[in-house]
Amino acid sequence: MHRFLGAVGGVVAAGVALAVGYLVADLSGGPWPVDAVGVQVIDWAPGSVKDWAVRSLGTADRPLLRVGICAALVIVAAVAGLIGARGRRRTAVGVAGGLGLVGLVFAVFSRSSAGNLVDRLLPATVTLAVAVAAMWLVVRGGPHKARRAAAAQPAGFDRRRFLLTVSALAATGVASAGATRVVGVSGNELRARVRVPRPTEAAGPPRASVDVPGISPFTTPNSKFYRVDTLLQVPRIDPRDWELRVHGLVDKELRISFDQLLERRLVERDITLTCVSNEVGGPYVGNARWIGVPIADVLREAGVGDGADAVKSTSVDGLTIGTPLSALTDGRDAIFAVAMNGEPLPFEHGFPVRMVVPGLYGYVSATKWIVDFEVTRFQDFSAYWTDRGWSVEAPIKTSARIDVPKAFATVKAGPAIAAGVAWAQHRGIRKVEVRVDNGPWQPARLAPVDGPDTWRQWTFRWDATPGTHKLTVRATDAAGEIQTDRQAPPRPNGSSGLHNTVVMVE
Repeated sequence: MHRFLGAVGGVVAAGVALAVGYLVADLSGGPWPVDAVGVQVIDWAPGSVKDWAVRSLGTADRPLLRVGICAALVIVAAVAGLIGARGRRRTAVGVAGGLGLVGLVFAVFSRSSAGNLVDRLLPATVTLAVAVAAMWLVVRGGPHKARRAAAAQPAGFDRRRFLLTVSALAATGVASAGATRVVGVSGNELRARVRVPRPTEAAGPPRASVDVPGISPFTTPNSKFYRVDTLLQVPRIDPRDWELRVHGLVDKELRISFDQLLERRLVERDITLTCVSNEVGGPYVGNARWIGVPIADVLREAGVGDGADAVKSTSVDGLTIGTPLSALTDGRDAIFAVAMNGEPLPFEHGFPVRMVVPGLYGYVSATKWIVDFEVTRFQDFSAYWTDRGWSVEAPIKTSARIDVPKAFATVKAGPAIAAGVAWAQHRGIRKVEVRVDNGPWQPARLAPVDGPDTWRQWTFRWDATPGTHKLTVRATDAAGEIQTDRQAPPRPNGSSGLHNTVVMVE
């Protein structure tokens, strides 16, 4: 029983340390030690492991990584508490200190939104101190084998003292967790204070979605918009502290505050974004209405120097992305976005400012939480994802997806409908075709064109006969290029192949 209680005490000590550290991380903007370890795990993981995580776990990959790290900490802390219960107090405290030290070391090298080293190390330092102090209180006041003095008998277990100690620690952890929620609410006030001006060039009325149950709406709600990035802790940047530095091969370096950015010409555009990790028929694509400053305007003001062919953009956590300069100056609606679907950017989608570039996969264009914009040459730098085996340039491939019916759905015999979306950003969609089993390709009906940078919804009516059938879809872009049927994985520059679904008709 004493050993069990010792293990419980160790777990409580670890819990209060993590809770207090999380609170400090929220207040300082530095990395929570668990997240510092997690980001390094992500950065060090082989590409095949990352691809599997995105493909198999989707947006649950980050929460599961957090849970896995916390579970490992809990197990080690329980063992430390058990060791303390056996009379080896210093060893137990040393284990707690060692865990805290690991978090501190990882925080030094972790990509973080913290602006200076002190803020970066503060959460891990506090976590280390609380872990050591809490474990010492547990093993000092908890069950243990007393050392024998000359003629003394082993001391008994002071259950009351142990329970009071553990209860006080648990209460501290709960209070810290509660305070973190309050801090999170106040963090939302950062967005609430932002008032995005009316754009100089407004988009037309929002496009109505095709009225077919289950089809992706034309505009993806912010809460449903996909998120794929490498951070476990979403940065919360005060717009009053945000600044964009424009430098490199330019005639004039610029430093633009958030208020100054909002004073510039703002445009409103519907643009579909796609993640390069999207499998054929996958969910990592969405369409939103964005408001932002044309990047070309900023580049004209800065003056692009001779020989430049790329821009290296950097997010607040240090992640770098390389974008072809031509994609920012060829007339497409590449913007520094400040609003998404009628409201300031959500934190998880880059608040207060992110890049949006039609026609390129996100890993070479869609820098979130951007703070640095360097005009340069591809030969002079390498970016985060290209260092990990992805292509330097990555235009989005023409794709189509079947949303309705779902795979292995049961469909009633007779007139039936299939529906979905197709995209070829910066080129547009001219045609979508559907094939039933091995029959001929038949044209689908397309929703009205909104623009070359958005997906198009499509519908296809067919006569469903009893049995099992396979529906396959393909798209043709505005240039007349038909979507390839050659299957390829997402790495290194986007998946390809035709999406299909099998249904049972009865």
